[in-house]
Amino acid sequence: MTHVQAEIASQPECWTRAAELAGAPGLPAPGERVAVVGCGTSWFMAKAYAALRERAGQGETDAFQASEFPAARAYDRVVAITRSGTTTEVLDLMTELSCPTTALTADPAQPAAGIATDAVVLDFADEQSVVQTRFATSALALLRAHLGEQVGPLACDAEVAVRMPLPLDAGVEQITFLGRGWTVGLAEEAALKCREAAMFWAEAYPAMDYRHGPISIAGPRRVVWAFGEVPPGLTDDVEATGAQFVHSRHHGGYAALGNWCGGRRPLDPMADLIIAQRFAVRLATAQGLDPDHPRNLTRSVLLA
Repeated sequence: MTHVQAEIASQPECWTRAAELAGAPGLPAPGERVAVVGCGTSWFMAKAYAALRERAGQGETDAFQASEFPAARAYDRVVAITRSGTTTEVLDLMTELSCPTTALTADPAQPAAGIATDAVVLDFADEQSVVQTRFATSALALLRAHLGEQVGPLACDAEVAVRMPLPLDAGVEQITFLGRGWTVGLAEEAALKCREAAMFWAEAYPAMDYRHGPISIAGPRRVVWAFGEVPPGLTDDVEATGAQFVHSRHHGGYAALGNWCGGRRPLDPMADLIIAQRFAVRLATAQGLDPDHPRNLTRSVLLA
């Protein structure tokens, strides 16, 4: 078993442990104007949380790549998601900010935890694989718990997701992931996992925008995988192209296994992301690639 496979399988326990940190100092208070920053996977988790926090009525929340933060804009708090605590763009930004900062990190000994006003450490979710899986979802589980969501049912869905049969085989040619609202970030993360682990052609878009151009590449042996809400008519439009449509509400295996968690229902989109993570690893191993050590990638980007 690769490191990333073991890390993916550990997510139910990690989410439960992350939820125990929901009362940690430095997490955004209701009404604060908040920006959440990160790079790569962490940025996608930031986007998901920002949408969830605004939907929960907790206050205006923006998400930025750390390198693209609008320096002239005022915030009550900036939250930085950084697994390694060493990413250059994140550290540069945190050093320049005058408002309170909170670092969500896996390593308290690295610079981000020392620079931040507050640090929330998820060391139990750290990873040996270069490819991020459980740290990112555990950070999001923590933030969802802080918003008042019950993580127990999410962890139950995660137990289903790490065990159920994959909805696709490795013979597909291309995948486009779609999301709406907070799940746009999850769709972008799923596509990144396929590119990172398997050098596979994967894209991601907001579901409502998919028919405004990207649907042109849909066809036989290609897949459209949707997280969360599906716009009316989209399934039929995708299937008319010959592409396969994957969604937890429509896939028989998803619905049947949902009975494990107290009812025939779609899995939470974050659990659906686990299935996409597993599929990315399957794509990699089918090609003889090492998903723990993707080409051209390192655990943290350190710039001169």
